[in-house]
Amino acid sequence: MDLRPFIIRFRERFAEVEAQLSAPDAFAVAQRGQELTREHSRLKDLVAQGDAYEKAVIELAENRGLVASEPTGSELAVMAAEEIVRLGAAETRLAMRLREGIVPPDPSDSRNCILELRGAAGGAESALFAADLLRMYQRYAETQGWKFEVLDASASDLGGYKDATVSVTGQDVYKRLRYESGVHRVQRVPATEAQGRIHTSTVTVAVMPEAQEVDVVIKPEDLEINVCRAGGHGGQGVNTTDSAVRIFHKPTGTEVRCQDERSQIKNKAKAMMVLRSRLLDAKVAEEHAKYAAERKSQVGTGERSEKSRTYNFPQNRVSDHRIDLTLYNLSAVIDGDLDPVIDPLMAGATQRKLDELKL
Repeated sequence: MDLRPFIIRFRERFAEVEAQLSAPDAFAVAQRGQELTREHSRLKDLVAQGDAYEKAVIELAENRGLVASEPTGSELAVMAAEEIVRLGAAETRLAMRLREGIVPPDPSDSRNCILELRGAAGGAESALFAADLLRMYQRYAETQGWKFEVLDASASDLGGYKDATVSVTGQDVYKRLRYESGVHRVQRVPATEAQGRIHTSTVTVAVMPEAQEVDVVIKPEDLEINVCRAGGHGGQGVNTTDSAVRIFHKPTGTEVRCQDERSQIKNKAKAMMVLRSRLLDAKVAEEHAKYAAERKSQVGTGERSEKSRTYNFPQNRVSDHRIDLTLYNLSAVIDGDLDPVIDPLMAGATQRKLDELKL
């Protein structure tokens, strides 16, 4: 795919947006000004990547010429060969970013997200693996400079989680985490297994873009709000006041709990944020008032036979079944190094969109 026409188009549009932003009435309509600012930021990044891509292509050609013209094994030929490896990786990475830029951006990509994990098949081992996944996402968020906040969690007896709801905020959060939705299957010897047998368990993960107030209309009369004492482990005062908040949305049967904060007001605000995101998720999927059906379409029933990704500990293997990706670096992935998994998923999604656009 020849990317040069698109790079030229990015530069031309970037110049147009800069001119529009310089106009005296650029922010006369606040929403329009914000849209131009976001597009300017996106195009500025694409233009820089386009410049870097063209430079890498030129330098690759030069180094390949050196390898072809110099005696085999000569110092110059060896140095050129090393540069070819480095530049080839850079060209591939930049080409992927530019292809992503060709596809019209999803407005949800720049949003924060709500992450929900639920233990499914496997009982206690499933809950333990849910805790492992929660730590994996937390460590990945730290590497990305994102804020990771547990809003609500139900602990299991052995230190795992029956379910957990998390808020992740930062740049391009939903864009990078959206493909984590699905059934995550683990194959390993559980800590509870006395005979050393490998068990298979599953955890369902749902990723939803954080909704804004304008996305969904929630009528006060449709809500049933209760307060109760926060449960679980906590410091002085956490479990002694009625600070936990439960919100029930009557039209859809959606229930949300939040007990992270000591303040009832803060917990209510966070619970409303989760509720909006759930309702938006259902709205986008054209499943109004049927969040449970949307969750099922996203994560299935959680049975062992359903799987988006498998984590095989004996083989140190991670397999994503949606794109036939297999990596033998499970220890790094479970420790938060998710880019080697997420990047191919994003590239696959971009290619499908390009195919639909016939580009």
